[in-house]
Amino acid sequence: MFKKIVILLSVFSLLYITPAKAEFVDVVAKIKPSVVGIGIHTPTSRPQNILRGTGFVVGNGHYIITNAHVLPTEMDDSLLQKMAVFIGSGKNAKVRHADIIATSDLYDLAILKISGTPLPAMNLADNKIRPDGSYIAFTGFPIGAILGLYPVTHRGIIASTTPTVIPAQTAGQINLKMLKRMRNPYSVYQLDATAYPGNSGSAMYDMKTGEVLGIINKVFVQSTKEAVISNPSGITYAIPVKYLHKILKENNIKW
Repeated sequence: MFKKIVILLSVFSLLYITPAKAEFVDVVAKIKPSVVGIGIHTPTSRPQNILRGTGFVVGNGHYIITNAHVLPTEMDDSLLQKMAVFIGSGKNAKVRHADIIATSDLYDLAILKISGTPLPAMNLADNKIRPDGSYIAFTGFPIGAILGLYPVTHRGIIASTTPTVIPAQTAGQINLKMLKRMRNPYSVYQLDATAYPGNSGSAMYDMKTGEVLGIINKVFVQSTKEAVISNPSGITYAIPVKYLHKILKENNIKW
């Protein structure tokens, strides 16, 4: 009798757990072709490609979203350096040159445009802020400069929605960046999943639908929120997609 109960429980578990796991596997498989690397291509040097962060495809398949701080600040024309979008993974990755369409210093977001064959685009969620406890995932290139162009998926939950700036305890702890944020505060997601350098610009998406809920921001938000902390907590943040909607609308880009 005991063995029969164990068998029945095992069957029951397979029926109700496996579909959920299979569903997420399918979501990740669908997301991966939309995930790209952002960096610099130098055809006259070795290595030719330097990966700075992650991006993802939206709209008609020619627009790429990433963090503004991921973009290269200087490029050497004498070496024929160009900003690049890396498509695919590993040694089979291809390079496409990209143009900057728009950037936002406030939200640390950037829109790039590539030419050629359009890439599979991710769907953006609506402007609603998702509640704490919502299951999320993100796929990108953690420590990509070392580990290479191999997309990695992390999952977790939205732990909290918090303001971009937490007031400093004393005036001496306030820096210029914090002052700017205090004039234009907005909410960001705080996650219990760990992102690493290279994940910046990754799409944070709903584990069930694959819709983009936000954009991972490991550096920019943390440096503002945790500026008064001598030992940063390592918490991962994401910019809600509602702010990306705003920038896309300002630039007449349909998503």
